[in-house]
Amino acid sequence: MRRWLAVLLLAFGGPALAAERVVSLAPSLSEIVVELGSADLLVGVLDAGERPTELKDLPSVGRYGQLDMERLLSLKPDLLLLWPGSVGPAQREQLARLGIPTLVAEPHSLDQLVSQIETIAARLGRAQRGQALAGHLRQQLASLRQRYARSEPLAVFYQVWDQPLYTVGGTQIISDALAVCGARNVFADLPLPAPQVSVEAVLQRNPAAILASTPAQLEAWKAWPQVSAVAQGRLLLVTDKGLERPSGQMIAATAKLCQWLSPE
Repeated sequence: MRRWLAVLLLAFGGPALAAERVVSLAPSLSEIVVELGSADLLVGVLDAGERPTELKDLPSVGRYGQLDMERLLSLKPDLLLLWPGSVGPAQREQLARLGIPTLVAEPHSLDQLVSQIETIAARLGRAQRGQALAGHLRQQLASLRQRYARSEPLAVFYQVWDQPLYTVGGTQIISDALAVCGARNVFADLPLPAPQVSVEAVLQRNPAAILASTPAQLEAWKAWPQVSAVAQGRLLLVTDKGLERPSGQMIAATAKLCQWLSPE
């Protein structure tokens, strides 16, 4: 009864009931719930990598791209937290037909991320916690933007993978993190979140810095000494995986990114 009342309220524009049984369908969304001090409301999570300690004993509803629908239904959730990319299109349609209240979160900027944290907090009945956390994160972002502003943004190539070569596009939140740090994603004009590119395209755009996640990936770029990033020795190792998880901790991860890119 509570689930259907929540659906009716949402459909007719009424206030949503605070959730009591939440299933998170993305690790970043699970992390946001923990950051809001609301792990007690989670009854299941989708697995993809290591879990926060607070969630280690929670039931799993599958893995990234492989949702166990029967297991999810057995948990009787009254709210689903969904990042679209974590569930395939067919299963997203199946979830929609089930009528379970769903909050979709896919931020394309850090400002959107902070606003979505507030929205999630309100749906969990923890609005004050969300406002407090959001206010703190907005202060951090404002400080980073002021400290690392440049008259001419630093041109950066952010490498996601090497074989084949992948980067981040302009709609991906990491692209916005670069902008906060006074940098410019050289492939920001590409609309896909993770486009495949060629070495030739990177050479043509001539980044002043290259970021990658392994030393071997960075070492490979030394074969092209004509690239400004190689000539200037700005081949930078990304050691904080927090940039890949759009939760509150991503602001601290962005601060580290800014330090790596800083001329200081």
